[in-house]
Amino acid sequence: RIKKTVSDNKIYSSSRSGLMLSEMSSSSNASFMGEERLFVDYAVASESVAIDALDPRFKLERDVKAGEAIFITIKGELFTKSCLNFNLTPCLFEYVYFARPDSILDGVQVYEARGLMGAKLAQKILNKYPDHDIDTVMPIPETSRTSALQCAQLLNRPFREGFIKNRYIARTFIMPGQEMRRKTVRLKLNAVKSEFKDKTVLLVDDSIVRGTTSMELIQMARDAGAKKV
Repeated sequence: RIKKTVSDNKIYSSSRSGLMLSEMSSSSNASFMGEERLFVDYAVASESVAIDALDPRFKLERDVKAGEAIFITIKGELFTKSCLNFNLTPCLFEYVYFARPDSILDGVQVYEARGLMGAKLAQKILNKYPDHDIDTVMPIPETSRTSALQCAQLLNRPFREGFIKNRYIARTFIMPGQEMRRKTVRLKLNAVKSEFKDKTVLLVDDSIVRGTTSMELIQMARDAGAKKV
């Protein structure tokens, strides 16, 4: 008897013989791990942090390749095969937003990648606006903090938390209807007015999808007293 589940471009099949995983996209973000005791134990996960939570003797072996199938038998035997020839084209949004910062995707630490993005943003600002009048750099909670902090350091400007996030509000870009998304932004984030009053602020946002949040955040910053956003 075979049970099959399709999720996030991966196919998971289980039977009395064993477990199989297939990476069916050109963006490979599944981590392959192994541990050796009296026998070899395997775990496969979409992010390396899932394996970090297991027995510390589990060690990261490698990433599952794009188009690769892995089969692990009931006896613990491992078989791998490249079924489709994909060029690796990682999903940028995994590094920018979706993945946890302590994850490693395709050999790259997500936290480090986000810091480099902030550094690149700062360099672009310095090249285009060498005489900028930015007073302070603020992240849009929560995943943009790493990029904003690195950006602030290179711009030699203070890093401040100007928005406080309500953790109980879902992601706005997946909500149906423009009006609902717009209203939810103000429920999701609240401005700390003292951080905005009479200042030119640089807002660092890592999750612009529809632009709904950006427009509302800029208005919220102005309402809180910002001189320029």
